[in-house]
Amino acid sequence: MKLSFFGGAKIVTGANYLLDTGYSKILVDCGLFQGSRFAEVLNYEKFPYKPEEIDYLIVTHGHADHTGRIPKLYKEGFRGKILATHPTIDIIKASMPNSLALIKDEAKEDGHEPLFRDDDLINALLLAEGIEYEEVKDLDKNTKVRLHDAGHILGSAITEIETISKGQAVKIIFSGDLGNPPSPLLAEPAYVRDPDYIIVESAYGDRIHEDKEERRKILEEIIDETVGNGGTLMIPSFALERTQELLYELNGLLLHKSISKVPIFLDSPLAIGLTDVYEKYLQYFNNKARSLIRSGDDIFNFPQLILTKTTEESKGINNVRGPKIIIAGSGMSNGGRILHHESRYLPDPKSALLFIGYQTENSLGRKILDGAKEVTIFRKKIPVNCRIYNIGGYSGHADQNFIMNWLGKASQGGKLKKVFIVQGETKPANALAGKIEADLGVQAVVPSQEDSFEL
Repeated sequence: MKLSFFGGAKIVTGANYLLDTGYSKILVDCGLFQGSRFAEVLNYEKFPYKPEEIDYLIVTHGHADHTGRIPKLYKEGFRGKILATHPTIDIIKASMPNSLALIKDEAKEDGHEPLFRDDDLINALLLAEGIEYEEVKDLDKNTKVRLHDAGHILGSAITEIETISKGQAVKIIFSGDLGNPPSPLLAEPAYVRDPDYIIVESAYGDRIHEDKEERRKILEEIIDETVGNGGTLMIPSFALERTQELLYELNGLLLHKSISKVPIFLDSPLAIGLTDVYEKYLQYFNNKARSLIRSGDDIFNFPQLILTKTTEESKGINNVRGPKIIIAGSGMSNGGRILHHESRYLPDPKSALLFIGYQTENSLGRKILDGAKEVTIFRKKIPVNCRIYNIGGYSGHADQNFIMNWLGKASQGGKLKKVFIVQGETKPANALAGKIEADLGVQAVVPSQEDSFEL
């Protein structure tokens, strides 16, 4: 049995893992490599395996860095079955056309064909089959898969694959992206039992987040200061999960009169559409969020919230004098409407930019967060004079403490042989590996791109 790493190795994005059990060839995730661009040039390289030989693709969740190359996989010959939770499939259907539009724009600008076409996307989605959490799905006579709640975004899953190797049952766990509990909307990530091998994410493998009460207090203080200055608070937000959590938080702050009543613009057609998907799957929410909704509180639609779907409505935000709050994609400022607002308000010392999600290397967001005094947006030099904030506690990724707790419980049965550290830059990945070996006494490996291991 062989496990190979074709993405997400010493990098946060591009998740793509191949497990060859000897009975079936199973891919886990097929995401975009992302950084300064929505789709980096690396995505255009041919897959280092034969897509037509893949029997199953299991998708852990709907983010582009886990799903974005699925149509390309189809384009290059994949005709197997795609398995994911029902919300994940609906999220892919809602978000992938937006991804394709961004990919087409980049391809046109660079003078080459896009990564895939509309028909590749349509036909790939026809291969998708939804399964429930904890449902056991037989892949072949010796292999079965089960998805557990990962608590990261709606429908996100920890993938458990159990197969027979040399007459022995072997259990392999792919964490996908682990959530950062407690989430305002979702349950805590599920704990797994008696795995032989774990492939675990490490985006925040060397950091500890603020606690939830502290992050809310910091958010309140940032809003109060920006409002007091009469400025604009820009929040680059991932359309999926971060936006919905932020709306929940702002609704609560307004309900308890903790912040002033200022216009709050949700300037993201994709986020607006994905919020509709969230409202379709309320049964996936945690008990607290469901109780609040049952009480009559529309957590995604409160009086100060203004939804701007069209380009004209988006441009109209400029005509509203501050103070105001603008939530727009993309979350790493590598595309989308947030760029228009950043080009306008980054030079304004009264305004502020707040990051609430991971900023990958080379992204515009990362450059600003690292202290750049000037950035290039739409080929123009833009000075950065506004205040810059970052609240790690709003990340959807688990921090080192939670990852170690999660791994510690998984190792209690004494079967865990090895942990592979993925979906993190080299520094946090190595830090987490060292922590695992020191605290748990389990071998930890940080694989490189295209590394393969016999299990």
